[in-house]
Amino acid sequence: MHPSSGGSPAPVGTDPDRPVALHPLVYLEEGDEVTVGRVDTDSYAVLPADGARLVRWLADGLTPRQAARAYEREYGEGVDVADLLAGLDELGFVRTAAEPEPPRPPVRWQRLGRLAFGPPAWACYLLVVALAVAATVRTPDLAPRPANVFFSPYFTVVALVLFVGQFPLILVHEGFHALAGRRLGLPTRLRIGHRLIFIVLETSLDGLVAVPRRRRYLPILAGMLADTVLIAALTLVAAATRQPDGALGGAGKLCLAFAYATLLRLAWQAFLHLRTDLYVLLGTVLGCQDLHATAQGVLRNALRRRTGRPLLDESGRHPADRRAARWYAWLIVGGYAFSLAVFAAGVLPAASRFVTGTLDRLDGRAPTGEFLDSAVFFGLTVLQLGAVAHLALRDRRRRRAASTAADTATADTATDGGTRTPALG
Repeated sequence: MHPSSGGSPAPVGTDPDRPVALHPLVYLEEGDEVTVGRVDTDSYAVLPADGARLVRWLADGLTPRQAARAYEREYGEGVDVADLLAGLDELGFVRTAAEPEPPRPPVRWQRLGRLAFGPPAWACYLLVVALAVAATVRTPDLAPRPANVFFSPYFTVVALVLFVGQFPLILVHEGFHALAGRRLGLPTRLRIGHRLIFIVLETSLDGLVAVPRRRRYLPILAGMLADTVLIAALTLVAAATRQPDGALGGAGKLCLAFAYATLLRLAWQAFLHLRTDLYVLLGTVLGCQDLHATAQGVLRNALRRRTGRPLLDESGRHPADRRAARWYAWLIVGGYAFSLAVFAAGVLPAASRFVTGTLDRLDGRAPTGEFLDSAVFFGLTVLQLGAVAHLALRDRRRRRAASTAADTATADTATDGGTRTPALG
C-alpha cells in the first residue's frame, strides 16, 4: 500500500464515518500477495498483504476512518483509503446504497463436473486409453499418420467433414475445461479466437486466480485429458468397425482422420509461445503473472547486448517472472523449433498433397467433378484465411484499446495480465 500524503481517509462523496458496502469478495493468499475479487463478475486484483487486510476491514464493517486508524496502528504508517476505495469502485467491488445485493447465481453442471472427474470416470478413461494402445500395437495401421486425413478422394469432402466434425470434438475439449472449473463452483465462458491461421474456441476461467494453486491443475489439464481419451476412443471405434478381411471401412477411416486431427491439437499444446494450456500450467506452478512477455524481454535484451543497443528495463516485472524467464526464454525458442518439426512431419505431408492435387485438377484437364471439387476446396481455404484475418484485426484493435486504457490506469487498480488466468483452449 502507498502511505498517505495527508489527504482525507475517504473519497469525495463518501462519509468517512459510515461503513462502505462491498460485494462478497474472495481472498487467496499466495506469499506476499493476495488475490481479491468477485467470482460472480470475474473481476480480480492482486494486492499486497497489507492492502488486502485493509479491504477485509472495510468488508467487515469498519468505516474508512476506522480502517485508516487500524492500518496505522498495525503497520505504523498512514494510508490513503480514498485511493483504495476509488480502485475498488473501478473494479466493481463497491455496492451503492441503491444497488441491492444480487443473489449469486448457482453454477450449473457442478454435479456433472464432479462425476466427470470422480474415481469411476478416471478408471474408464484409463481403460479406454489402455485398450487403444493395445489395439494399435496389435494392428499398426491404426497408428496416427498424415495419410489418415484422406478418408475420401474428394478434397472438399475431406475439408468440410473435418472442419464441421472437429467442432463437437473441440467442444468436448473445452467442455472438460468448463466442467473441471464448474466442479469448483467457478463460472465459465466460451469464446471464439484464433491461433496462427486456425480458428479456435477458448474457455475463460478467470475465477481460477482465486482458487488454491494445487486445485487449478486439473481445470488447466482437463482439455488435454479429453483429447487423449477422444483419440483412444476413435481408435477403438476404427478397430471395431474393420471389415472381415481386416481392411478399414469408411467409418474406420473417418475415425482415424479425426483421431489424427485431434492428435495434432494435442501436440499443439507444446507450442508454449502460443500460450497454450501447458504454458498456463507452467505459469501456475511457478507462480508467474506474465511469463511470456517477460521472457520475450529477456530475448530482446540478449539480442540488444550482442548489437550494443541499450537494454530494456525489466525491473517492473514480477519477481517470479524474472526468475523463470532466464530459462523459459529458451523454451520459447524450443517451442518454435518443435512447432516447425510438427509442421514438417505432421502437417506438411498432408498439406502438400492437398496443394499438388488441387493444382493438378485445376489445370483444365481433370474431369469436371474433380475440377469442381478442387475449386470449392480452394474457395473454402480462402474463406478460412479471411476469417482468421478478420479475427486477428479484431484482436489487434482490442489490444490497442486495452493498451490505451492501461496507460491511463494506476498501478493499484490494474487488473490485466497478472490477475487473470489466460484463456484455455
